[in-house]
Amino acid sequence: AAATAFIAVSAQVAIRLPFSPVPLTGQTFAVLMTGAALGTSLGLASASLYFALALAGLPVLAPTAEGTHVTGTAVLSSPTLGYVVGFLIASAAVGALAERGFTRTPLRTVLAMVVGNVAIYASGLLWLHHALAATWSNTIAWGLTPFLIGDAIKIAVAAGLLPTVWRFVR
Repeated sequence: AAATAFIAVSAQVAIRLPFSPVPLTGQTFAVLMTGAALGTSLGLASASLYFALALAGLPVLAPTAEGTHVTGTAVLSSPTLGYVVGFLIASAAVGALAERGFTRTPLRTVLAMVVGNVAIYASGLLWLHHALAATWSNTIAWGLTPFLIGDAIKIAVAAGLLPTVWRFVR
């Protein structure tokens, strides 16, 4: 529940980009950190509960470009649905890598989180392309390029904070 709340609060740290339906948020940081700190099962459970809360109508997802929240079944037609599905994949993937020792060194932690981020991007971009019937060029411009530097920073910070987070989890 605490990890789910962490993801939901991180989603509210959002910067709307005027040229993209995808906001810059803290969700990826929270999802990667949750998977790394809690492992496969609890990381996936936290991300799944987050998704379930959105489907149940709670305003936990990042605000849209208009500043509103997509909730309930409208989530299923949102152009950012793929990123939320990617959170499920990423939390499980990073958690599985953590359980296999990938988070024992900073470099391997970064690698595990890059794998998680790739899962988020892959799922998010596929759905964004489909939902908006966009060209791949526009899809990349709206859903990938503006986020690369920020996600690199989030991964570096998450990897650096992970040992501290483990103390709280234990």
